[in-house]
Amino acid sequence: MKDQAERQTWRVDVEGYPLDLPIVPINDELAISLMMVIDLGVKFGAHVGTELARKIVPLEPDIIVGPATLGIPVAIEVTRALGLDDYVVLQKSPKLHLSDALVQTLTSITSKGEQRILLDRAAIPLIEGKRVVVVDDVVASGSSLKGALELVRQAGGNVVGAGVILTEAQDWRETLGADVETLVSLGHIPQFQPDAQGRWTPIPGT
Repeated sequence: MKDQAERQTWRVDVEGYPLDLPIVPINDELAISLMMVIDLGVKFGAHVGTELARKIVPLEPDIIVGPATLGIPVAIEVTRALGLDDYVVLQKSPKLHLSDALVQTLTSITSKGEQRILLDRAAIPLIEGKRVVVVDDVVASGSSLKGALELVRQAGGNVVGAGVILTEAQDWRETLGADVETLVSLGHIPQFQPDAQGRWTPIPGT
């Protein structure tokens, strides 16, 4: 029964682009529909870049920031669609040139344990005093996006908004606080719990 439940999918409309996402258990009582944007092809990337840019352009951003790893293709496509050139990546793994990086700690529903995101100090001039929009693939608990927003502010950026492909459940609303007001997205996915037959069903209210 559990094997059958794990093979379920969830159909989501991403601003006119239908996707069937695999439902992946987090534990016996909770599952999510998993979107791996890097596996969805260049047409999907161009679509989300164009549609997010359409919603972001009223914010008049100077620069787009995306956290590694799955926020990178989103940042690239949104930057391209906006007609900008530079973008900034917030890294998650330490590298030689990041020994003196600005650092923010965070947790994520899809990653185990505490993580860090790092901003290369060489990129600070691209952010400091600029109108910044942070983009990512999915916001769930909101802690990853909140950490990215705080790191941009730590670097002196003026955060004017955030954009994600999908919002997931509702926990992110409380985590993001006032930043919810300037968040744009292209679709929404619930979280899932098992029913009496062992199949995953959307959790009410998510």
